[in-house]
Amino acid sequence: MKVLQINSVYGVKSTGRIAYDLVQLQEKNNMEAFVVSGEGSFDSPNVYVMSGKLYQKLNILLTRLFGRHGFYNKFATRRLIRYMDKVSPDVIHLHNIHGHYINIKLLFEYIQRKNIPVVWTLHDCWAFTGHCPHFDYVGCERWREGCGNCPQQKGYPISLFFDRSKRNFADKKQLFTGVEKMHIVTPSRWLAELAEQSFLGKYPVSVVNNGIDTDVFSPSVSDMRERLGLSDKFVILGIVSNLNSTKGGQYFLKMSEKLREDEQIVLLSLEETENLPKNITALPRTESAHELAQIYSMADVFVNPTLQDTFSMINLEALSCGLPVVTFRTGGCCEAVTEECGVLVEKGDENALYEAVSRVRQGEFSSSISRQRGLEFDREICFSKYIDIYKDIVK
Repeated sequence: MKVLQINSVYGVKSTGRIAYDLVQLQEKNNMEAFVVSGEGSFDSPNVYVMSGKLYQKLNILLTRLFGRHGFYNKFATRRLIRYMDKVSPDVIHLHNIHGHYINIKLLFEYIQRKNIPVVWTLHDCWAFTGHCPHFDYVGCERWREGCGNCPQQKGYPISLFFDRSKRNFADKKQLFTGVEKMHIVTPSRWLAELAEQSFLGKYPVSVVNNGIDTDVFSPSVSDMRERLGLSDKFVILGIVSNLNSTKGGQYFLKMSEKLREDEQIVLLSLEETENLPKNITALPRTESAHELAQIYSMADVFVNPTLQDTFSMINLEALSCGLPVVTFRTGGCCEAVTEECGVLVEKGDENALYEAVSRVRQGEFSSSISRQRGLEFDREICFSKYIDIYKDIVK
């Protein structure tokens, strides 16, 4: 069986790592694995890259000017179709097809014409809205009726002048529901329920939790605490790129005002490093899973105050490294964290967030129980379900 995955990235970021892990599993099950990535540079002949940065920037500009995200990139998509003709896949496995790299009209017309079975993993809600990948944060319900008057028009994918959400919704509905054989997969029950309520609900919907490499993401010994000068500190770890976003970076600033002298926040991937409080340490982003595991392992608690998410792989990675997790009750985030390995806090409650951290410090949660919970999301355990889905949809 030939399986062709299509995603905005490959091998990096959460969805790119999932696509990479699936290739290993497919090959282990004697399948031919092919990948289409929106960007990057790869040595493998089985990885096809859509276009370069300049072409991608052109399509970002077109989206910002005219608001028709997903309906540009015609030249690159026609080249992709010629590649797919050569591969002749038995199954096309879609991930994120937003990201300014592919023309969804040409792609889905090709799928319908060739009658190729599709497995589509939804990592967010973009597939059944007219614009946004997340609507939970603003409490928008327009996707149920066809969108229009979009409250997030100037959020990703940014449209500066025109609200095309109603037209985009109608076109996406027509394209996506015209596939004869399609199986929708979501990483959480929360997202599965939304998909079932959308126009994609005509297709079977399965939950396959995100999986991680629990051998890599395991309790590790390193001298990182010493190198950072945190040997005598209770370390609170978070992963955010900035201090004011839907990922909740602002709550770390608020928490820093409550910390004791022997407590320190460490923020990974933080881009804004100027004028930080003394009790916040910033670390640069890393694409090394092994280094990331060491960073998790040197902390005492992982805090994820995200305001919108579907399942959050960073929660899984932290648990697998033996860290109790404190997170907002957001989207599918709460499905991985049980009362034995962490605390769920009502969204936006900054006082309860720090109180939960204090509970961890008091010893209510053990590293071994967190590790055991993380092991339940081993990639081979989770992703083996895809093999059955591939075989079923082809049959």
